[in-house]
Amino acid sequence: MNVFHYRVAGFLLRIEAPQGQDLPARLKNLAPFFLESCSAAESPLFTLRLAQKPSPGFFAPFFKTEDGPGFPEITIGQSPKAYRFRFSALPGRPVAGTLDTSKDFSQASLVLEGVDDVFALNNAMMLQFAFASALEGALEMHASVVMNGDKGYLFLGRSGTGKSTHSNLWLKHIPGTELLNDDNPVLRLEKDGTARVYGSPWSGKTPCYRALDCPVGAIVRIRQAPFNRIEKLSGVQAYASLMASASSFRPFRELSDGWHRTLEGLTGKVPCYILDCLPDREAAELCYHTVHG
Repeated sequence: MNVFHYRVAGFLLRIEAPQGQDLPARLKNLAPFFLESCSAAESPLFTLRLAQKPSPGFFAPFFKTEDGPGFPEITIGQSPKAYRFRFSALPGRPVAGTLDTSKDFSQASLVLEGVDDVFALNNAMMLQFAFASALEGALEMHASVVMNGDKGYLFLGRSGTGKSTHSNLWLKHIPGTELLNDDNPVLRLEKDGTARVYGSPWSGKTPCYRALDCPVGAIVRIRQAPFNRIEKLSGVQAYASLMASASSFRPFRELSDGWHRTLEGLTGKVPCYILDCLPDREAAELCYHTVHG
């Protein structure tokens, strides 16, 4: 058995693969998070095993994504003691992998079908991470995040609204800016009550896989507009803005309660804004001078 350890957002992850199966070692997005060694006393957030066949038993259909063309398709089934996830890279594509997890998501096995193996492993890890960390104060966010000075700034918004564009405007026009992650950073409410944002092995179409983290300076929701204007959100508005971009799944009641506790804690710690903007330098400078100050 080959064993691979990674640290993502402060959590230890353990991947087990049969001898000769080196897929985790070949994934460049995982490399910055790889650990040469770790303490045997530290328990992993989760263990994911690459298996030859799915677990036996019947899994009643539970949920199916309906994001449409161009998006992955995931179906979920459940049994009294486990969940089963089946991944397809696109609607109509063959199933790439079958993931069976314990109800607390701490243990899972993944069967790769030989098509889209990289997609299946990455999505299995993303999903298991999002659910296993739900009670630990962590949120996978659909966001682009930059670092400037010693703070991180998250840009939220629906797909196509300009999150990556706004990050690129900061990179071009705001000195000292670096990209931390362009699609799936991890936002974490630490035990001491502070908020930090972490890079992750998952960054959408932009290959930005950085094992770095920093305190959160602000969170900004981007909306396209024919003008540039920024406003600070109230507590309720900030909560709704964060919830809309957090990877969560409300039918998992216990996990949903954990996500809501984290969201409530974050809205009391982090200033949140809405930026109506054009894709121009003035928008980046307006945002920077408002949130950085």
